[in-house]
Amino acid sequence: MYSPVAYDQHNLGDVPTAVRSLLLSTKQLQKSLSQWSVGQVSETQVSDVYVQIGTDFNNTIQAFAYHHIDLSDIHCVPGDLRTVLEQCLAEDPSPAVLAMFMPDVKQILVKLLRGLQARQEAWRTRGGAPYDFR
Repeated sequence: MYSPVAYDQHNLGDVPTAVRSLLLSTKQLQKSLSQWSVGQVSETQVSDVYVQIGTDFNNTIQAFAYHHIDLSDIHCVPGDLRTVLEQCLAEDPSPAVLAMFMPDVKQILVKLLRGLQARQEAWRTRGGAPYDFR
């Protein structure tokens, strides 16, 4: 279903790869939620994407930490996302349910994005190449 950007111990400190993988996972979550709402994917498949986000989030935290850049202000993102997803997926799938929960999902993802964007300057001052938010 979903193949994240490869990230392993050899990439420790590779901020652009970690950020790209995380952003791709968040896009996949939004897509899978839309598909769930119309019965195209299961709750388990959405949960699997959430687990991938957690892995990618941890890799991103570690990559920034390798360069002594703190991301503690966004440490709450996976837990906040989990809470909303649990509430959403506890409902019967429908576009109406998705419409009810998607604003909260997007708000959490915007917080994540802004937290990452706020670290771009710190990353650049340490000699890092810009990372892509597309």
